[in-house]
Amino acid sequence: MDQTRLEESAEYAQRREELRRAEIDLMRRRERVAALRRALPAGPVVDDYRFEEGPRDLAAGDTPVTTVRLRELFSAPERPLVIYHFMYGKAQAEACPMCTMWIDGFNTAAAHLAQNADLAIAAAADPPTLRAHARQRGWDRLRLLSCGDSTFKYDLGSEDAAGHQESTVSVFTLDAAGRPQHRYTAHPTMAPDINERGIDLLNPVWHLLDLTPQGRGDWYASLDYGP
Repeated sequence: MDQTRLEESAEYAQRREELRRAEIDLMRRRERVAALRRALPAGPVVDDYRFEEGPRDLAAGDTPVTTVRLRELFSAPERPLVIYHFMYGKAQAEACPMCTMWIDGFNTAAAHLAQNADLAIAAAADPPTLRAHARQRGWDRLRLLSCGDSTFKYDLGSEDAAGHQESTVSVFTLDAAGRPQHRYTAHPTMAPDINERGIDLLNPVWHLLDLTPQGRGDWYASLDYGP
């Protein structure tokens, strides 16, 4: 099918065809990378980390806080669990605007994702602080977990010894004995010269900006864009 039915110059048509072929090549490369990711062998069994969780209803008060273990985050033995490590808490005194943009999107997609996988957001911030931010953002479809008192984020590389945070995504499954098992973790930093691109595929904002003539430029997310 033609890209459009608009009249285009010969130069434009040629350049657009070159781009189309490059886009096809990129799509196939993404598919190969996804296949490599799916083919990873099962990783190590991990600690059954303890998280603190407030009421699911954002309109409810911040108590009582309950304790939940990593294995209890799986709604069924055969389902994968995706955990996004939110940069909030300890040395990250303010909620990360970029993480917040990511999680805004997760909240919208949560019902779709729930058909195939479980999803949770983990932060070092305490439950009342985390829930206050969630209430402000309207995150009403997400499981919000506090893990500031556990080594979960440190062990998965999203927190250092000084409490500095990094946005990270991790995937877990349960082994035959029902123990949580690590499958995959990705960070924004992929190499010394790739600092903030490692998990771009999780957010549509970048990809929509990449469609435009000006691209993403030096734009950075904010918690508030004003009126």
